Amino acid sequence: MTRSRLALVAAAAAAALATHGAVLAQQGMLQKIGKGEGQVDIVAWAGYIERGATDKNFDWVTDFEKKTGCKVNVKTAGTSDEMVALMNEGGFDLVTASGDASTRLIRGKKAAPINVALIPSYKNIDPRLQKAPWHYENNTHYGVPYQWGWNVLMYNTKVFKDKPPTSWSVVFEETTLPDGKSNKGRVQAFDGPIYIADAALYLMKKNPALGIKDPYELNETQYKAALELLRGQRKIVGKYWHDAFVQIDDFTNEGVVASSSWQFQANILKSKNQPIATVVPVEGSTGWADSTMLHAEAKNPNCAYMWLEHSLNPKLQGDLAAWFGSVPAVPAACKGNKLLGDEGCARQGYNAFDRIAFWRTPITQCKSQPGQCVPYHKWVSDYIAILGGR
Repeated sequence: MTRSRLALVAAAAAAALATHGAVLAQQGMLQKIGKGEGQVDIVAWAGYIERGATDKNFDWVTDFEKKTGCKVNVKTAGTSDEMVALMNEGGFDLVTASGDASTRLIRGKKAAPINVALIPSYKNIDPRLQKAPWHYENNTHYGVPYQWGWNVLMYNTKVFKDKPPTSWSVVFEETTLPDGKSNKGRVQAFDGPIYIADAALYLMKKNPALGIKDPYELNETQYKAALELLRGQRKIVGKYWHDAFVQIDDFTNEGVVASSSWQFQANILKSKNQPIATVVPVEGSTGWADSTMLHAEAKNPNCAYMWLEHSLNPKLQGDLAAWFGSVPAVPAACKGNKLLGDEGCARQGYNAFDRIAFWRTPITQCKSQPGQCVPYHKWVSDYIAILGGR
């Protein structure tokens, strides 16, 4: 190759890099990680960002702060709606958003595009998650997968004895439990509009004539059937939950014996020797796949990107999965972690990915019934009405 051709190739390469850099800048992506700002402010689910305060074995914040000089400040949120509201208000850098929040953040322009080239460990993420639709839109990354899992049916083993529940009917319909008493007033349901999908999932098996194909894509008839089921459930629910620690207390001290839950609560209750077990019923389960998303107006983007890389290290991923009862976004975390154990990922649903109906935001223009699906804002107003007894 002649010098002139080499010069042309070099010039073309430089032009390509410049163009790529211009595209990144235009999209609002950070192009280079600079000096940390001294802190990073994160909205997260309870139990997601631990510094050893509850249990010294679970601490993935202290080491990060020492290495980077970025102090981690956490605001705990109990529902996806709360997370969206907090991000809309501003003042936060990152949020551990589930699929029923991420779409709203992306389309509401509150989430910034992520430059995965600045996150070396992104390549180690489970391929099933790397371009998952709840954080990847228009060929653009808007989130870094963090953890995922299913919503389990948690129950009191003393009440159910040798007859563990096999169906979600135990929390949707009045029935006599194995201890001879009614479930009325002794069961809970999730305090969030996305729970309508749990009712739809139950109806997919209980009433197949409705033709529900996807619990997040409901036409008016299917949606009304789900609401009717939830209105009936309202009569037997003693309390709706969204705070994981309050639910733990309810199972310990308030006589609650069955509810939808996360494995996180069950793990803590078991650690306190409470008679608790979990099951995924025959109807299947909804679930969540959480991604850490960057606020479009983050004040601490350098520390935020440092945390995004830190969040993917196998030790953190395995420890968090053990603590929360979830599945790591990084498969390498499934082996060799003394807290999680080599069977932890399988136990917590690693091989059930395709069976989980992951949370996502319902939209009118859905895939299965374009233009006919009930949008999320209706889910919100109608679920509030149900909680109010209407």
